[in-house]
Amino acid sequence: MARTVLDVKGLLCPLPVLRANKALRPLSAGDELEVLTTDPAATADFEAFCETTGHTIVTSHEDDDVFVIVLCKS
Repeated sequence: MARTVLDVKGLLCPLPVLRANKALRPLSAGDELEVLTTDPAATADFEAFCETTGHTIVTSHEDDDVFVIVLCKS
């Protein structure tokens, strides 16, 4: 299992989700994508994204105004 980091700080909805979707494409099932974002709506956006795509949120937390969301590719 590999982990890739995607820094989308400063971008607002829907760009973090769109960039994450693009970054997930070349990954293998089970690989993780760690998304770093400053968009306060990102947590809800990624929950909806995962519901529609089948990916899962491994963890989600805020650290110094940066939301860290780890996705697992299905």
